[in-house]
Amino acid sequence: MDKIIMLIGFGLASYSVIANDVIQTLGTFLSSNAKRPWYILWTYAGLLLSAVLIIGYIINSGDVSFGRLTQIPYPPVIHWWFILPPLVLLVITQMGLPVSTTFMILSIFSSQQVIEKMVIKSITGYAVAFVTAFIIYLLIARKFEEKTAAKKVGVRRQRRWWLVGQWFSTAFLWSQWLMQDFANIYVYMPRHLTVTELLISLTFMLVLLAIVFQRKGGKIQNIVKKKTNSANIRSATLIDLSYGIVLYFFTVINPIPMSTTWTFVGILAGREYAITLLLKRQLINDTYKDIFRDLIKVNVGLAISVLIALLIRYLQ
Repeated sequence: MDKIIMLIGFGLASYSVIANDVIQTLGTFLSSNAKRPWYILWTYAGLLLSAVLIIGYIINSGDVSFGRLTQIPYPPVIHWWFILPPLVLLVITQMGLPVSTTFMILSIFSSQQVIEKMVIKSITGYAVAFVTAFIIYLLIARKFEEKTAAKKVGVRRQRRWWLVGQWFSTAFLWSQWLMQDFANIYVYMPRHLTVTELLISLTFMLVLLAIVFQRKGGKIQNIVKKKTNSANIRSATLIDLSYGIVLYFFTVINPIPMSTTWTFVGILAGREYAITLLLKRQLINDTYKDIFRDLIKVNVGLAISVLIALLIRYLQ
């Protein structure tokens, strides 16, 4: 029975995490390459996912979470209520809310001390991402984000090196995100996988990723689309690069899992605020509302995850 619950939990967590979180890293990639066939973009992302997973498996002796689960041991018994978090996350994902899968899923496996560390690291991640994006775009917004600049870099006249840079920045960001969020998916699996478990789980995730790409990202992609000029390839490159650098910074600090959703929202908020201050100051109040609205959405996920964790502790 434990094996069945484990597989159901893994399946739900995989779909929920990929459907909800992939847009954080690949949303700008999808927007700026909207005219390319989805299967080409999927092949690129799928090869990178496979490489990161297999490399993690080899260098960490079967631990594909890159050490993120060292302080979250595999429970001796898995009860049916352990599948509640990914199930609720699946429902929320269909509503288009960018909730934190880290809090939603890992909180039921974690001690109070680990949860507190995850919250602190995630809030710090939002602050660092916001400030980093704000400073970067204060320096470059006039050159890269003005309407005249956007027109000069149309699809037909894009410089080849910007296209190459965008695909490389996506690869860097995608790999850093996977190192963080594999923990959210594989928390339902043994901490050291067999080769069979590795291959079956990889195949399953590639199929799910294909569904996300075929659907052009789904409802959560709208969060990326509504941001200023996010479909422009130069903007997409800089968003991905700054986001990847912040994730890499927090990967180096310690192996405690963190919410990549909070970091993603922080990057977009800092960028949007800087662009508004420089180019659209008359819309500053609307920008404040957007930033506040996105913060509410991620906090809804935090509140729901805490309630689910309390419910499960009550059931236990």
